[in-house]
Amino acid sequence: MKIFKVSIFFLIFLSLSGCDQLASDVDYKELRITPIEMKHFVEEVKRDLVFVEGGEYLMGDYGLQYGAEQMSYDGDEDSRPVHKVKLSTFSIARFKVSNKEFEMYLKSNGLDLRSFEEGDRQEDWKNIHSLPNLPAHMDWYEADRYCNWLAKVSNLPFSLPTEAQWEYAARSRGQFLMVATDDGTYRQTNDGFTKDGGGPKGINISTSRDRKEFARKMGWRTGVLTPLPVDRFPPNPLGLYAMSDNGLEWVKDWYDENYYQYSPEIDPQGPETPVTKDYFGRDTKVVRGQANANPSWGGGVNVHRTSANPHGYAFEHDMIVLDDKAARCVVNSSDQI
Repeated sequence: MKIFKVSIFFLIFLSLSGCDQLASDVDYKELRITPIEMKHFVEEVKRDLVFVEGGEYLMGDYGLQYGAEQMSYDGDEDSRPVHKVKLSTFSIARFKVSNKEFEMYLKSNGLDLRSFEEGDRQEDWKNIHSLPNLPAHMDWYEADRYCNWLAKVSNLPFSLPTEAQWEYAARSRGQFLMVATDDGTYRQTNDGFTKDGGGPKGINISTSRDRKEFARKMGWRTGVLTPLPVDRFPPNPLGLYAMSDNGLEWVKDWYDENYYQYSPEIDPQGPETPVTKDYFGRDTKVVRGQANANPSWGGGVNVHRTSANPHGYAFEHDMIVLDDKAARCVVNSSDQI
């Protein structure tokens, strides 16, 4: 019986070893997954890639010159001046990295999801990572390692997107779209507030009510800060989901508040080394999008830039905050995957 099982496994392995979805230099014996699981995983990741033809666009807060409202979309100066950028063709993930995908990465590398010592905080953290279709939350280094791991297991040049790639994709190849919704605007219902809560529900982007109701349904305490399924609302015209909501997204670049003043025109990669420090003197990376946008007050405009410590340190005493930070990967290739 044992010989039969081994033979079956050997046949399965041979049938997979010639498939282009799997990297030939990965030792699956060392992993906690099977080759067939990896094959299916890579196929799913590839199916969820959106091809983005390269081109030229005006990056930055274009609102005053080209926006329908003829006003700036961003109150911060770091999104100006508007400047010309030319990008090579790439592909980008349709969704943020999900808990299901990140769990595959952790499992295959013999890792466990990070934990926090505080009781209530640890409970909230476990809850938001218990559903496979919610966005996974991570620091910059975890996001970078995840994309690099995808490159290894798929034989494709995966990486974190550059800031320029991210904005180009969020604006559906650089169109003058304010937010990354299906029509570039915020839309919600006209439902009024009641003594029990209520309020507008999102049509193309989430509202506080959507997040509170999801938390209540799940029995969680996270309220208006609750993440939602990665495909909850319609994608932008390019086919990408939740780039203006449901979690900030790490990009490749170090943050420099003055970077747009000297950024190169062709395929900018951000500063080569850390530039801008946070209030506590720590290095910062760029995150894009919005943790929790809302049509009632806005947020999540495609041109807005945010700085964050790559480890997720948020306060003076090294407290790590990651439940608002997510990621998605790109493939830097001109070939349609």
